Amino acid sequence: MSAEQPTVVAEVREAPLSVDEALAAVNHPRAGGVALFVGTVREHDEGREGVAVLEYSAHPGAVEHLRRIAGAVAALDQVQGVYAVHRTGQLRVGDLAVVCAVAAEHRAEAFDGARRLIEELKAEVPIWKRQEWSEGDHSWVGL
Repeated sequence: MSAEQPTVVAEVREAPLSVDEALAAVNHPRAGGVALFVGTVREHDEGREGVAVLEYSAHPGAVEHLRRIAGAVAALDQVQGVYAVHRTGQLRVGDLAVVCAVAAEHRAEAFDGARRLIEELKAEVPIWKRQEWSEGDHSWVGL
């Protein structure tokens, strides 16, 4: 067992996200697997078609929540790296909205950590989205 602390990256940012950045951030010689989750903007939601644009906004304390969740995942047995970055600002269909990666010594721990990371992020981090519909109306999600 390595005495080295796992790498933890937890951010909220307006800049486009990168899967390559996530994989590089969690790269570790003890990691035998990396589980990756990439959330993209889809063209439907709430049982409707026609999402045109999303705008994500975050509470000023969102990063603190995200760091706490990422730190808890990093503390799991065999985890060597955790990456969780969520986008804010205006996004279009197909854009990356969130990227999560967990590197662990074995695949089961990587998958378990990644699932916990994205599920807790979605449940606890105060990030909201305003969806603009092709018909011209809008709706809020997460308020």
